[in-house]
Amino acid sequence: MEQYKKEFIEFMVDSDVLKFGEFILKSGRKSPFFMNAGGYVTGTQLMKLGEYYARAIHEHYGDDFDLLFGPAYKGIPLSVATTIAYTKLYGKDIRYCSNRKEAKDHGDTGILLGSKIKDGDRIVMIEDVTTSGKSIEETFPILKAQGDVQIVGLIVSLNRMEKGQSSEKSALDEIQDKYGFQANAIVSMQEVIEYLYQKPYKGKILIDDTLKAAIDAYYKQYGAK
Repeated sequence: MEQYKKEFIEFMVDSDVLKFGEFILKSGRKSPFFMNAGGYVTGTQLMKLGEYYARAIHEHYGDDFDLLFGPAYKGIPLSVATTIAYTKLYGKDIRYCSNRKEAKDHGDTGILLGSKIKDGDRIVMIEDVTTSGKSIEETFPILKAQGDVQIVGLIVSLNRMEKGQSSEKSALDEIQDKYGFQANAIVSMQEVIEYLYQKPYKGKILIDDTLKAAIDAYYKQYGAK
């Protein structure tokens, strides 16, 4: 596993973004783990988060894109932080763009904020985590309506590795099959388990045998094929 992935797992834990216990998800599933990107609230956290996203984007997509698009609302700070980090780390001055939930009818009108999108733009989409692909379903038509653009791919922070809402495949695989672009994550839940299981972190075992059994049972029921 790459070093930045190990550091990112520790970063999620330290930021109280990745939690273990019992959680009821929006889908109604009872999960032994939960990830909430809304927990990144400080300048230091957002700076580091942008750098982890930038590294993952560079690993999967290189420099062959022009614009980073973050769907409203959580995608807005993610796209801004990662755009800054990408330029800092790799020296390419990419642009950012996000959508509004409601179109603005005065001043800077329209559905978009940030950079305008133009013909020929190559776009990477950025999100916190995807479980159903609903936000992509909403924003993909918006992007395609802006002109002759290419969606290079999607990057999320954590691949939960559970089946989506309409098939036995993971949400990321469903997106790739439906829209034809790559969908990747900084880390997968499998990598999180591999790194934390029965290994002390700051004097504490975060994933012990009991929690590992609960995670295994969860994936037996909801894991992607």
